[in-house]
Amino acid sequence: MKPCPCRSKRLFATCCEPFLSGIKAAQSPLELMRSRFSAYVNQDVDYLLHTWDPSTRPKSLDMAQSPQWLDLQIITSSCHGNDGVVEFKATYLQGKTIGVLHETSRFMLQQNLWFYVDGDLHEPQAGKPGRNSPCPCGSGVKFKRCCM
Repeated sequence: MKPCPCRSKRLFATCCEPFLSGIKAAQSPLELMRSRFSAYVNQDVDYLLHTWDPSTRPKSLDMAQSPQWLDLQIITSSCHGNDGVVEFKATYLQGKTIGVLHETSRFMLQQNLWFYVDGDLHEPQAGKPGRNSPCPCGSGVKFKRCCM
């Protein structure tokens, strides 16, 4: 009964888990984006590589240095025929530094399956929130009492 890491406010079992387990395929770029974020949270390398377009997919992914992914905020999502775009901000914790990955990702529909192609990074944001700021992990608790 755990919440989905993609922050959809749904349970993982009914949101992204069916995608990660191979029970169903994403029906939109937005679904694929959310499920890939959940895969990063769960360090599911197989799913990440499987949903990456073969023309841009790396041979392998090393998750050993991966940050702790905390939050996903979808800014915009659009789909035009076989092409899709999702702009998002993903908050992470690396050591004691909170950062935000802001990307506009491109997706492509091939043989009725959506694939992540690539993305454009926006200005990097890193730093540490104030002690009394809400924790970026989404817990609703002040940063000093949560991830600090």
